[in-house]
Amino acid sequence: GSGGCVSRPAGSACPLCPSLCKVIVERKWLKLEETTYTDPFGKTRTWETVKRTGNKKGVSADGVAVIAVLQRTLHYDCIVLVKQFRPPINSYCLEFPAGLIEENETAESAALRELEEETGYKGEVVECTPALCLDPGLSNSTTHIVSVTINGDEAENTRPKQKLEFVEVISLPKNDLLQRIDELVAEEHVAVDARVYTYALALKRAAEKPLQVPFMKF
Repeated sequence: GSGGCVSRPAGSACPLCPSLCKVIVERKWLKLEETTYTDPFGKTRTWETVKRTGNKKGVSADGVAVIAVLQRTLHYDCIVLVKQFRPPINSYCLEFPAGLIEENETAESAALRELEEETGYKGEVVECTPALCLDPGLSNSTTHIVSVTINGDEAENTRPKQKLEFVEVISLPKNDLLQRIDELVAEEHVAVDARVYTYALALKRAAEKPLQVPFMKF
């Protein structure tokens, strides 16, 4: 998990560590807590926080999300995404392959395992981010973003077989990702995970012509 205070730059305003966490309701996977803390002005405040149940050992974050690039000869590179039904939003959502890290499992191992389970593809880790917050105003949940390449020319990746029944694999061209996502949303009315859309937007912006800085006379 990700309990405790997060380190901050020297001199930045930082509330005290929570003085009290009271469980309001707890179920199998999640619990709702009321956190009492002191703000930078010394005022006592309360906050409702969603946390995962359990206390896994040897994990650096709650889960992983996988940016998987499928590379094949004579094909455009594709980003491998998954579409699955999400009860909290009562809709299908387009997401990166993702899942929870198991006890004493590394983020890299979890990423490759989740990728294979959800898509059938076997890949190779390129890089892994530090543990990142997902929705810090709501939950203490954390994740690693793991970049993976998939050699689509290898026999094991030519006809991948996923292990999860209710997940649809969708591969979209990397060089046109944002437009293809927008088209998919318009056609199928699916929701899109913010991380996926932000990544697609960043790819589009990076491909655009850099801003021209006008010559200035002094």
